Amino acid sequence: MTRILIIEDNVDLARGLANNLEIEGYSVDVEHDGASGLARAQERTADLVILDLMLPGLNGYRVLSALREAGSEVPVLILTARSEEADKVRGFRFGADDYVTKPFGLLELLGRVSALLRRTGAISARRPDASASRVTFGDIELLPASHVVLRRGEAVELRPKEFELLMALVRRSGDVVSRLELLRQVWGYDAEVVSRTVDTHIAELRRKLEDDPSHARHILTVRKIGYRFVPEG
Repeated sequence: MTRILIIEDNVDLARGLANNLEIEGYSVDVEHDGASGLARAQERTADLVILDLMLPGLNGYRVLSALREAGSEVPVLILTARSEEADKVRGFRFGADDYVTKPFGLLELLGRVSALLRRTGAISARRPDASASRVTFGDIELLPASHVVLRRGEAVELRPKEFELLMALVRRSGDVVSRLELLRQVWGYDAEVVSRTVDTHIAELRRKLEDDPSHARHILTVRKIGYRFVPEG
């Protein structure tokens, strides 16, 4: 049975989430502070973590950072009352996979949980064939079979979803790929979702791979539609 860990200090909210997730068929564990949540998450029994950012003692950013530094790749969905874009970007930089802003609709959260779990289970099936041994653009070398990205010969650390997003664009090199297509392919959403998830991850890819992220040469924005990957820029 799929196991979900909720780390949320609001007892009523945590109980409500747990009840609804259990109705959906998940096994749920709950912790109410950052330290105990981190300890439970480090047991590596959860298939997904729902993490509040504003926790007593050890906040959500520190929990997330500690998990990623320890090598954990468990999908993490952050819950935040913060609406500023900078806070969401910070969450992604620490290694979050998605976020929901409070107050949120239950159906939205359940949809995000389902999408994250589907994407995680389908990663190996969507990996490119090993015969596509390498892709180069600018000073970037991409080795799809081993999920390695090099920039000027130095390894670039991409989160799993950042790598999947990059590969989704590379596979459609030269084509315009809409945000909805990327949401469906990388995050597994079945319907259009009001989300800046794609834009935020694109910004991270540009920060890591482009010489001048504000004037990208390879990962281009197509206004009001989506993005296009251009190997020569």
